[in-house]
Amino acid sequence: MSEVQSVPKNLNSPNLSKEAILEDFRVAMISRHASLVGRKEVFMGKAKFGIFGDGKEIAQIAMARAFQLGDFRSGYYRDQTFMLAIGELTVQQYFSQLYAYTNVEAEPASAGRLMNGHFATRSLNEDGSWKDLTKKYNSAADISPTAAQMPKLLGLAYASKLFRENKGLKEMTKFSVNGNEVAWGTIGNASTSEGMFFETINAAGVMQVPMVISVWDDGYGISVPNEYHTTKGSISEALAGFQRSASQKGIEIMRVNGWDYEALLNAYVEAGELARTSHVPVLIHVLEMTQPQGHSTSGSHERYKDKKRLQWEKDWDCISKFREYILSNQIANADALDKIEAEAKAQVKQEKEAAWSKFSNDIKNELNEAVVLLRAAAQHSTRKVLINQLAEELSKTINPIRKDVVVAVRKALLTLRLDSPAAKADLKAWYAKQTDLNFDRYNSHLYSHSKWSVLNVEEVPAKFNDNSPMVDGREILQSYFDYTLEKDPRFFTFGEDVGKIGDVNQAFAGLQAKHGELRVSDTGIRECTIIGQGIGASLRGLRPLAEIQYLDYLLYGLQMLADDVACLQYRTKGGQKAPMIVRTRGHRLEGVWHSGSPMGMILSTLRGMVVCVPRDMTQAAGMYNALLKSDEPAIVIECLNGYRLKEKMPSNLGEYTVSLGKPEILREGNDLSIVTYGSMCKIIMEAATELSEIGIEIEVLDVQTLLPFDVHGIIGESIKKTNRVIFADEDVPGAGSAFMLQQVIEGQDVFKYLDSEPQTITAKPHRPAYSSDGDYFSKPSVEDVVEKVYAMMNEVNPKKYPSI
Repeated sequence: MSEVQSVPKNLNSPNLSKEAILEDFRVAMISRHASLVGRKEVFMGKAKFGIFGDGKEIAQIAMARAFQLGDFRSGYYRDQTFMLAIGELTVQQYFSQLYAYTNVEAEPASAGRLMNGHFATRSLNEDGSWKDLTKKYNSAADISPTAAQMPKLLGLAYASKLFRENKGLKEMTKFSVNGNEVAWGTIGNASTSEGMFFETINAAGVMQVPMVISVWDDGYGISVPNEYHTTKGSISEALAGFQRSASQKGIEIMRVNGWDYEALLNAYVEAGELARTSHVPVLIHVLEMTQPQGHSTSGSHERYKDKKRLQWEKDWDCISKFREYILSNQIANADALDKIEAEAKAQVKQEKEAAWSKFSNDIKNELNEAVVLLRAAAQHSTRKVLINQLAEELSKTINPIRKDVVVAVRKALLTLRLDSPAAKADLKAWYAKQTDLNFDRYNSHLYSHSKWSVLNVEEVPAKFNDNSPMVDGREILQSYFDYTLEKDPRFFTFGEDVGKIGDVNQAFAGLQAKHGELRVSDTGIRECTIIGQGIGASLRGLRPLAEIQYLDYLLYGLQMLADDVACLQYRTKGGQKAPMIVRTRGHRLEGVWHSGSPMGMILSTLRGMVVCVPRDMTQAAGMYNALLKSDEPAIVIECLNGYRLKEKMPSNLGEYTVSLGKPEILREGNDLSIVTYGSMCKIIMEAATELSEIGIEIEVLDVQTLLPFDVHGIIGESIKKTNRVIFADEDVPGAGSAFMLQQVIEGQDVFKYLDSEPQTITAKPHRPAYSSDGDYFSKPSVEDVVEKVYAMMNEVNPKKYPSI
C-alpha cells in the first residue's frame, strides 16, 4: 500500500502547466456552483430531489486527466465534476436532468428518466448500431443501488483483457485498441461495505484486469461514521491482504488525500499507467474528502456532525485547499481566482436558466394548447362552467408539470361524456396525440427498437433426415456451442465448472481444450460478478454467455440483472445496450434447492430481458442462435432433467432459429387448450395421451418464451376453437400461470369465447420436498393434469364425463 504525496512538478509541463491548473480550478468552481444552485432549485420546488458531488471536485478532476479515449467509467451519482472535466456533461445538461427534461438531445444520459447525478454516454447511433467507442470517452449508465456499479466494472475491464489476448477480436477496431482501455470505477466509502464491492475486488485480483477503483471517503455513510461501516475504519487497511507483492499477484492499493492536488494527479497518472500497460487492478483510497451540503436534499448533515467536524470540513474543503495551492505557488493571484469563480457562477446561472426555460416552455406550450382546446370545448358543452373552471385553474398553475395538463384534459373529457362527439373531437384528438408522445417520453425502449430486435430475427426451422442420430440432449448443445465458438470470435462463456469439466451437465465438454481458456472459462463461486462480467463485456460489443449453475443461484445476481441490464435500454432511451445471455437450468429436480421454478419472480424483475423456457435442447440451441442474431439481453432456462433425454440431432445445427414470442402447437385438439412451457410440456403431452383414450382431445401449446409472450395471438386462436383453457406450470400458485392468464385474457380478447372458467395448474406454494415422492406431491403430475381436465369436461357434459 502506498501513500501518495505531493511532489512539485515543472509548471511548464503539459500535465501541470499554469493554463491547465487554472482550467482545473474553473471546472471545479463550475461544478461547485452547480451543486449549490441545484440544491436551491429543489427547495424552490422546481425539481423533485437532488444529490450532488460537492466536496469531491479535485479528485475527480485528477481522474479525468488520466482518463483516455476508449476508457469506460462505472461510477455513482457524485461524479458530476469528472463528467464535466472530460466534456461529456454540460451545465445545461446537468440541470436538464435535475428537472427531468424528456428531450434526449437536452438530456442525453437518460432523457429525464433518472434523477440527477446519473451519468451515461450514448454508445449507440439512432438506429441502434454501435458508435466507435475507441474515439470517445465512455460512461456506463449509472444505477442507484449502493455498490451495484462494481460488478459491471469487472466486465468492462475484463473486455480489455479479451481484446488484448484473443487474436480473433483484432478486427473489432471500433471497440478496442489492443485492450489498452481502462475501466474506472467510483464508489463512496460506506458503500464498500456491500458484498458486491468485495466480490468485485476479489475477482479483479484473481483475474488481473485493468480497472481502477476510486473510493471517495468523506468519513460517513449518510449519518453513520466509518467505524460502523468498515473494519479498522479504513477500507484500504481492511483490504491490505489484497496488496500485490513482488512474488504474488493482487491489487495495487494507494492512499491519497482528496484535497492534495499534486498528489492526486500523481496517483491517477500512476494508477492509469499501471492498469493500462500491465493490466493490474488498482484501488485508490481518496481520504479526507468533504460533503459541504450533506448527503442530499432530503436532510441536513448538521443533524449528525458536530461543530468541530463541520469546521474541519470547511477548513479542508478541497476547493479551498486548491485555491491555497494556487496562491502559494504564485500561479495566479486572488483577484484572478475571484474572477474565475465569478465567471463560473455566472455561467452556472445562465445555463441553469436556459435549461429551465427549455424544459418549462415545452410544457407551457402544451398547457396553452390544452387551455385553448378546453375553452373551445366549453362553448359547445352543457357543462360550460365546469370546463372553463378546469381551463382557468390549469392556466394559473405555477411551475406546471406534464401531469397537470393531462389530468385537466382527462377530467374534462369525463365531464364532456354526455355532450355531442363534435364538442370534444378536437380535445380528444389532442389527447390521443399526447398519449403517443408521452408513451415515447416515459414508456418506450424497454426492449430494442432496432432492426436487431428479437422479434425481427427470421425463423429458420430445424431440419432432420433419415440419418439424423438420436443423441443425449446435452450433445446437441455441445455441438451448437462448438460451432458458435468456431464461427463467432465475439462469443465466449464463463461460469462455475464451465471450463475444464465442461459444465456440470457436459454441454461444454472438451470445448475449453479445443478453443482455449479465454473462450470457455471457469470462475469462482460468485454469481453477482459473473452477471457483472457479462454486462460489462456486452457493453463493449462482445457476446458473453454467463453461466449460473442452477436457477435458485440466480438470486445472487438478480439485482444486477434487474437494476442494470434489464432496464438499460429503457433508462438510456436506447443509448446503450448489453446483449448478454444468461444460461441456467431449473424446473424438475428433487429437493428444496435446485428444483424451483420462480418464474413469477423473474417475470416481475426482469422486464426488459428476453425470457426463454425451452422444453428440450433442440429448442434451446435454436433460441441461443436467435438471441445471438439480436441485440437484446436474455435468460435461457434449460430443463435440468433434459440433458440425458434422447433427441434427434438437427442437420442444420448453428443455422436454425426459434421464433421468439411465438408459441408452438405440440398437439392439436378441439376440447380444451393447455398452455405451458419447459419441463411441463412432457407432463402435459403424457396426460394428453391418457385423456385421448377416454375421448378428450386437448390442444397443447408450448409458449417457448415468457418474454416476449405470444406476440402473434396463437393462444387466443386456439381458445376460440376449444372455448376452454388451462395455464399450467411448475411455479407457485399465482405466479407464472397467473402471468400467462393475464396476458391472454386481457391481451387477446378471448373472454367472450370462453365457455368455462379459465383454470391454472401449478406446484404447491412451497419448495418441493426431497425424493421422488416429494417431487410427485409438490409439483404437477400427469394425474393432476388428467383430473383437472376431466373435471372441466364433467362440468360441460356430466352425462358423457360422469364424476370420478
